[in-house]
Amino acid sequence: ASSSSSLHSNSSYPNVVFICNRNRLDSKPPFLSQGIDPSSNVFQRIQMKYMNDDEDIRKYFAAFHLYDTLPDAVVIDDFGDFFDNKVCQQRYANSRGRDLAMIKSLALCHNAINYANQKGSCMLLLSDTHAHQGDSPRLHFIYKKWIHTTFTIKEDDISGSFILKGKSHSRTDNTGTGSIKAAKYSIALQYLVFDGLVNDQVE
Repeated sequence: ASSSSSLHSNSSYPNVVFICNRNRLDSKPPFLSQGIDPSSNVFQRIQMKYMNDDEDIRKYFAAFHLYDTLPDAVVIDDFGDFFDNKVCQQRYANSRGRDLAMIKSLALCHNAINYANQKGSCMLLLSDTHAHQGDSPRLHFIYKKWIHTTFTIKEDDISGSFILKGKSHSRTDNTGTGSIKAAKYSIALQYLVFDGLVNDQVE
């Protein structure tokens, strides 16, 4: 599953910071969307930042206001994987240490992006492959406090295809309802192909 804070960028030539763990990225490189040239100069506007744990993420966002140039978007690959359960429990002397570390980090992310939007326009997008596991309800509760829109990715009945479903959250809506949109994608020849919009009631 992936989660996104939707803050729109108006820049004609947006610059993106992509935060990830280098080993994980090297072992599972991302697929390009169909029609994207791998040599396109758009990739020159993507700055890679390799981080190892949640402390690295907090250090980056704590110093966000000191940067001469702020990005138009920050992407964090597999946000939840930066939080080691045992390390977080020991650091906070609490069995829910991982939750506390995630909340603290999300608060810093939120404040940094708000600061950037006072200067111009910035968007935060983060993914989390842990959100489908046993602690899913708790993770979704944590994310909904800080994140405007959540996207979930589920495998379709057809091999090689999957459904991307986006749900917008209202901070004043506790009913669990929200605007839902869904699209179908497939992977062909290592390219990501958009197959079209689908019924928004898909589960």
